[in-house]
Formats: sequence, C-alpha cells, structure tokens
Amino acid sequence: MKKAFSLMELMVVIMILGLLAMFILPNLTGKSEEAKAKITCIQMRSIGQILKMYNNDHSIYPTTEEGLEHLSSKSYFDGSNLPKDSWDSNFIYLKQKEGFEIISMGPNKQESGGDDLYYSKCINK
Repeated sequence: MKKAFSLMELMVVIMILGLLAMFILPNLTGKSEEAKAKITCIQMRSIGQILKMYNNDHSIYPTTEEGLEHLSSKSYFDGSNLPKDSWDSNFIYLKQKEGFEIISMGPNKQESGGDDLYYSKCINK
C-alpha cells in the first residue's frame, strides 16, 4: 500500500489554508503603520523627558531656533545623533510660552498632512 497524499487531500488542505489567509490577512493590514505611530509617540515622550531635564538644569527650554540640535550639542542624547521618527524624518521642536511641542510629520512626511503626530496628544493617551 502506498503512503502518499491523494490529490483530494491536498486540495482540501490548500482550501483550508486559503480560507485561513482570507480571514487573517485583512486583520494584519495597516498594523505596521499603527505600530510605527506608537513607537514615534514613545520616542516623543523620551525627548520630552530630556527637554524637562534640560529645563531643570538651565531653568529654560531651548528656543525654537536652537531646536533639538542644541540638546545634541550639550550631550543630552546618547551619541551626537538626533533621534528620528519611525519614517526616518527629523522631529520638529517648537518652544511655547509654557513648555514645548514636538511634531512628527507622519508617514506622508508633509507638515499638516492630516497624519501628523503631536507630543501633546501622545502624552494624553
């Protein structure tokens, strides 16, 4: 007696795998962008903590013109590299009257593109 799969058994297995893929793949689509957004929020919170440390040390936040580069020059970041968001873009830093704002331009890499991420929204999540 031969010990092999029949064509019918193989077809059943292929149909089952196809059905599983049909139900699982739509749930996975879009999750990578969602994960990148969450990672970017975590990065923004870390930068926010560094900015608060700088404020504790100097009693003022860097100006918008100085930006995050000023923190890098003062060795507040590991190494001299400025952190980038999940889409490999630089963060935008804005000094405000009472604090600061950090912005990531998001996946489209354009300011005010509707997918921008803001530090102030990330800390309230």
